[in-house]
Amino acid sequence: MQTTEIKKTIPYNTSDKILLMPEYGRNIQRLIDYCVKIEDREERRKCAFSIAAVMKSLFPEVVGDKDNEQKIWDHMNIMSGFELDIDFPCEVLSKDDLKPEPSSIPYSGSLYRYRYYGKNIQSMIQRVAEMENCLEKDQIIFLLANQMKKQLVSQTPENVSDAKVFADIAEISNGKIMIDAASYRLNDYISVVNPTTGKGKKKKK
Repeated sequence: MQTTEIKKTIPYNTSDKILLMPEYGRNIQRLIDYCVKIEDREERRKCAFSIAAVMKSLFPEVVGDKDNEQKIWDHMNIMSGFELDIDFPCEVLSKDDLKPEPSSIPYSGSLYRYRYYGKNIQSMIQRVAEMENCLEKDQIIFLLANQMKKQLVSQTPENVSDAKVFADIAEISNGKIMIDAASYRLNDYISVVNPTTGKGKKKKK
């Protein structure tokens, strides 16, 4: 990682609130929530434009062939609960304008090698790998890394390590994202095992 400002751990919100637009995923929602809370207006504007660029890169079908970013900004305003206070580059939907639910984003049916992470996670890693180095990029990478570790623990709770996650990120990004496991630490997760049912027990006489 070339950016030196990043902290060794990124806070991960384990409370699962309802996503306003689930087709974008929880990580994009977290970034917008973070952006809304930035006090400095200019920094908040820069952050919003960085998020818009990521959304445009990850979901090109939203902007279409004509590169129309109107929907991106509309969706960001919706996902912020209409609390994103910036000078938008275009007119955006207001709460009063919003009547029908936003249309879903179509996804391709391509198969991915790391199926336990999900195709959206892998697609985001590949897209983020193309971004210029900045603090926002590092934050996105570590949000993704924490999510990947959480999914690994739920699938194979034994011997899950940060190094494994970092190695997978390096391979998925074709070596464009390299993280030193000795320098950075992800959050710890505990696998919750469902109790077994009593179907196999003998009935008491």
